[in-house]
Amino acid sequence: MSATKGDAQYTMGRSKEEEDRLIQQSQLYDAVTRRMLNMAGLESGMRVLDIGSGTGDVAMTAAELVGPEGSVVGVDVNPEILETAAARAGEAGLANVEFVAGDARTLDLGEDFDALIGRLVLMYMADPADALRQLSGRLRPGGIVAFQEVDFSPYRKTYHDDTPLMNQLVDWGLGVFERSGPHIDMGFDLYRTYVDAGLPEPYMHFESPVGGPEDWAGYSFIANSFRSLVPLLEQFGMATADEVDVDTLAERVRREVVASKRPLRLPPHVTAWTRLPA
Repeated sequence: MSATKGDAQYTMGRSKEEEDRLIQQSQLYDAVTRRMLNMAGLESGMRVLDIGSGTGDVAMTAAELVGPEGSVVGVDVNPEILETAAARAGEAGLANVEFVAGDARTLDLGEDFDALIGRLVLMYMADPADALRQLSGRLRPGGIVAFQEVDFSPYRKTYHDDTPLMNQLVDWGLGVFERSGPHIDMGFDLYRTYVDAGLPEPYMHFESPVGGPEDWAGYSFIANSFRSLVPLLEQFGMATADEVDVDTLAERVRREVVASKRPLRLPPHVTAWTRLPA
């Protein structure tokens, strides 16, 4: 997201391959998102605003939960990716979700929503607390605020002598995000963000998909993530495409997991939710 001055550019770039990675990401993290939305109290008949919709996965999950009696408006600053989102919602038979291109902070979307949700979007905003303060103004009394954000800080303690490849990937991944501008510790910063936005203290959970089986989708997800990161790795002079060797990366990571007997941990996500006073 980069519609407002000071916002960070989306680190992973814009490409068909990145859209595919986002869909794969949702398959790996959808259970985390569903738990957050269910625990937050999303239910049939609610009207939901999803910001940073991307390929539409969070909006579609919400649309399932609120049912045909409810509705979801998904917003993203990238109109092209919303074409993919709308097509996927149509293929899924979800008539209760629509997508709008623009910045949710400035669009005229009304103030009659029952829930404000988002995944991996506050991390790109220049002032997440101010954004949350603005956006929560679109909610009815008693409205839900539920966000899911990555937090890379735990990765700083995952280095191990038996996993040199993963150690290198952590260095590269953290380096790109540190240089490109998003809030890399946004997950644990959600608590402060909610409080600074004037919202009630949120309930929070920390979750990270972990796997080791030979056919686990996490290996290809890591490779696809670095496929999206290669342009910035090269721009920042951190690594070349040949050094990353994305086409063999998934298999090399899998072999390291087998040899080290240390499972692969995907980026940890933190969820936070609260309700406005009724």
